[in-house]
Amino acid sequence: MPLARYSTSAAQSTRLGLIEGDGVVDVANAGGPATLREALQLTSAELESALASVRSSASSPLHIGMVTLHAPIDEQEVWASGVTYLRSRDARMEESTQKDVYDTVYDADRPELFFKATPSRTAGPGESIAIRGDSTWDVPEPELTLVINAHGEVVGFSVGNDMSSRSIEGENPLYLPQAKMYSKCAGIGPWIALTSEVKDSRNLGITLTIERGGNVHFEDTTSTNQIHRTFEDLVKYLHLHNEFPNGVLLMTGTGIIPPLEFTLEQGDIVTIDIEEVGSLRNPVVRLG
Repeated sequence: MPLARYSTSAAQSTRLGLIEGDGVVDVANAGGPATLREALQLTSAELESALASVRSSASSPLHIGMVTLHAPIDEQEVWASGVTYLRSRDARMEESTQKDVYDTVYDADRPELFFKATPSRTAGPGESIAIRGDSTWDVPEPELTLVINAHGEVVGFSVGNDMSSRSIEGENPLYLPQAKMYSKCAGIGPWIALTSEVKDSRNLGITLTIERGGNVHFEDTTSTNQIHRTFEDLVKYLHLHNEFPNGVLLMTGTGIIPPLEFTLEQGDIVTIDIEEVGSLRNPVVRLG
């Protein structure tokens, strides 16, 4: 029973819903928090109790076909982890003029963490994700995304796409913000799978599929069991001398890297499937 942000028409404000089968129960109408921000201000135990009350309420659900799902983010920042998979380390070394930077950070005590996106730069299910107009080599990065409350507790998971310009980052590691942060640079969705309903977050299959011209142009798989760091470690370092009063989303790195000759093009369709979490599908546009 994932937690989702949805609307029933373009004019209606976005609501917080709990998905049960093919229905969506309005959380606020059933006595729960009205927004994701409010939900993530609760402790994990408080949120679980509130959602249990929603599940047992007599509220009539809407059919999921009658609603539009939005990115599960309202007032949260999106952060990301780099070089957490061996394949990611090798790819960064291949592209970079300063290869030892990535080899060093892979085994360092302190992980690579960087600010990825604001809510306005984040695309939800079915919305466009973007490649930069000043970049020549662009890839999606499929990542399990941790949904963390204001108390530093992981309360759920979502599907994340850390869109990246390999040409800009490869030119100089100090260009990372430009390679990673721009309009439509992050895909998140389609909802939040609650931790209580994911059996083993460290053993989830991840599949990336890229369609071009109606055909599968690239496809590959990995698993979260290949992540070099623990989620606890990533969350600990993210919260060192940092506060997230409305909660925060943290992408955990990618283990799927398309070949060197591949680059995204406008019109491609990127689909990321993560077991027990969900499927996120987005078309690609090139920024002018």
